[in-house]
Amino acid sequence: MPTDCISYQQSGYFSALIYDYLNEKPALKALYHRFPNLENFKLQLEEKGNNFNDNGNINDKFKREILVSVLEKQYQSIVASESTLNNIKLLNQSNTFTITTGHQLNLFTGPLYFLYKIISTINLCKQLKSEFPEHNFVPVYWMATEDHDFEEINYFTFKHKKISWNRDSFGPVGRLSTEGLEEVLAVFESEIGLGKNAEYLKNLFKKAYLEHSNLADATRFLANELFAKEGLVIIDGDNSDLKKLFIPYIKNELLQQTAFAKVNETTPLLELYSVQVNPREINLFYIEDDLRERIVFENGSYAVLNTKMTFSEEEILKEVDNHPEKFSPNVLLRPLYQEVILPNLCYIGGGGELAYWLELKSFFESQNVTFPILLLRNSVLLATEKQAKKSDKLQLTWRDLFLNQQELFTQKTKLLSDFTIDFSAQKEALKKQFEDLHKIAEATDKSFLGAVKAQETKQIKGLENLEKRLLKAEKRIHQEQLNRIIALQNELFPNQSIQERKLNFSEFYVEFGEELIKKLLTELKPLEQEFKVLVL
Repeated sequence: MPTDCISYQQSGYFSALIYDYLNEKPALKALYHRFPNLENFKLQLEEKGNNFNDNGNINDKFKREILVSVLEKQYQSIVASESTLNNIKLLNQSNTFTITTGHQLNLFTGPLYFLYKIISTINLCKQLKSEFPEHNFVPVYWMATEDHDFEEINYFTFKHKKISWNRDSFGPVGRLSTEGLEEVLAVFESEIGLGKNAEYLKNLFKKAYLEHSNLADATRFLANELFAKEGLVIIDGDNSDLKKLFIPYIKNELLQQTAFAKVNETTPLLELYSVQVNPREINLFYIEDDLRERIVFENGSYAVLNTKMTFSEEEILKEVDNHPEKFSPNVLLRPLYQEVILPNLCYIGGGGELAYWLELKSFFESQNVTFPILLLRNSVLLATEKQAKKSDKLQLTWRDLFLNQQELFTQKTKLLSDFTIDFSAQKEALKKQFEDLHKIAEATDKSFLGAVKAQETKQIKGLENLEKRLLKAEKRIHQEQLNRIIALQNELFPNQSIQERKLNFSEFYVEFGEELIKKLLTELKPLEQEFKVLVL
């Protein structure tokens, strides 16, 4: 079974909203600016170039100078590759644009899709450079340093074992001290075993988390070690100089609450789907080292929830001018912050991320900020050669293995059976006979119609029950082979979920080493929009 792919629509693991977006359903056209294809990137380049130059009365050159200055300071504590340093310098040029992905500061990268997000971003930049050589394209990883949901990021899974960092956490996670991670490393070391790749991973963990004082610096080091050769630029938005560029939008949010109004105007367009994020009246937090609490407007003044802090309008606007770093955008305002400070063309994210971005287009328009192209990140199923051979022996296709487990079980039972376990023809014949009986009853005595219908239902039900009993009997006969099929699916889809949401990259790196990332860089094609199956 060679390396292959299936469409996202066939995979069965994405929402109806994402399927409709990928199919460019007309009803969703109002929710995004341009669909991700090369022709639209040309248009996006022109628009973003013009918009980034004019936006907010801050000229392009000044914004770029601030961005580069901040990045150079953030990279002072780590050894960056020549490619990354060059990309940072290129951001000073008006013909340089970014492709951005974002991710939480998950312990040791968290689930596998962290890699896929970043590689999608890197590979799209390469493709765009080939298509538009007169421009430069920089892959950017936006670290979600201002999040405060520590329980979502404080663990990773290695070979079915959840390795957790248990401690109290308050305030933005990027500022969180890495103290106490020695114990986590000890657990990881006890699980990973021996070998060259195992030693590399242990040292990587140690250098990232034991030699850096906070989670933001540790994560920057880790991502840089994995992807520096590809020119990845990592940015931390928790920064006073960057927030200064965002001051007009912070003030607008406090005074006009435009995001609340515009997103609420958009959500009716999503009534056929579940709305990913509901807006707050004010979509800002107030942050300090051990604090990240919502700002609310109550009784004519601004207050920070769960504190005694209150501000008049004049006082809070002064606070924004003096300390913009204390104002943290929430999940709906963070995209605007990102697009204001970066010359960005496209955001690459998972299905959940794209779902809330699709709520934001009218809000962006109200702020005169170009809405980025939204691209679903690459998804990958990793399989070993042993698993691929096992699949061939069991006469399974990759499409089979993506099926719901009960559906797979039933489908393969019917295939293995020596006779057809499908009474559809018999049920159709029975329905035809009863159609004739209905006509007779109609012509003679209509009071018999109910009895005829009841008899039809009873006999159809009888055939269905017989079909189920035969299927159950066949499952018993072929139990051994069916168990092997289900065991293989469980290996590839842990807890009947897609692998990339459950496993950590270290589980594959310990066996395949740097070839893992090399193969992903070679194989992933962001604009093809397919679920890739890679045999390692």
